[in-house]
Amino acid sequence: MDLKLELVLIPVSDVDRAKAFYMEQAGFNLDVDHRAGEDFRVVQLTPPGSPCSISMGVGITKAAPGSVQGLHLVVSDIDAARAELAERGTDVGEIFHFGAAGRTPGPDPERRDYGSFLSFSDPDGNGWLVQEVRRANPRT
Repeated sequence: MDLKLELVLIPVSDVDRAKAFYMEQAGFNLDVDHRAGEDFRVVQLTPPGSPCSISMGVGITKAAPGSVQGLHLVVSDIDAARAELAERGTDVGEIFHFGAAGRTPGPDPERRDYGSFLSFSDPDGNGWLVQEVRRANPRT
């Protein structure tokens, strides 16, 4: 039996502000923006190349805005990803890796898969990590 993760709920305080951030600054694609009255709205967006989407809205989660932390986006070139996010106006952190002393500035010196990271947050403080995986298929 396959269990495929296809949607993650992101709690936000202002749906329009979050939608604009994810589209304009993070570069996600809009899939759905549907309302069913004043008490229900769902906005679904997908990162380019991802089989998993995010959803935010009104009446879809009771989680506190900003409470989601540590979601990972995987890229093949962390330098290019950082540059693109910064060009889009995202307040993106510097690239780092984990060394003997813990979190260390700069990419992994050997550029190992799963070794280099950067972080950013949406306007509510939901936190994302971008992780470099250079091989063609990270699941093989």
